[in-house]
Amino acid sequence: MLIQKHQRNGYDIAEIQSDQIVIGSSEDGLDLLGNIYFQGYHGMILHAQNITPAFFDLQNGMAGEILQKFSNYRMGLVIVGNFEDISRKSLRDFIYESNNTGLIQFVGSIEEALIAISR
Repeated sequence: MLIQKHQRNGYDIAEIQSDQIVIGSSEDGLDLLGNIYFQGYHGMILHAQNITPAFFDLQNGMAGEILQKFSNYRMGLVIVGNFEDISRKSLRDFIYESNNTGLIQFVGSIEEALIAISR
């Protein structure tokens, strides 16, 4: 895992880069959050392919548990991936609601992520 540092509008943002799953469980999400938080970053960018597919199955509660921790720590999180072709209504609604709250966003590119997280 590599942490690519970005700076926007006075914010240090960590982009997590890896060829592997970085978040495979709720504990992994909390560990990563703590690591990034204590390094002084203001926000985090994750790529959807680095998150277990179970995260996107809302019935198991993993996404809600991880995202609640990000909210508690006031750490912005942007997940980058292709979310255009999602067929499950519950997941589409979840992404829509997340994008409207501002702290947690789902976008299609790194540039969109940097804009969203530095607002």
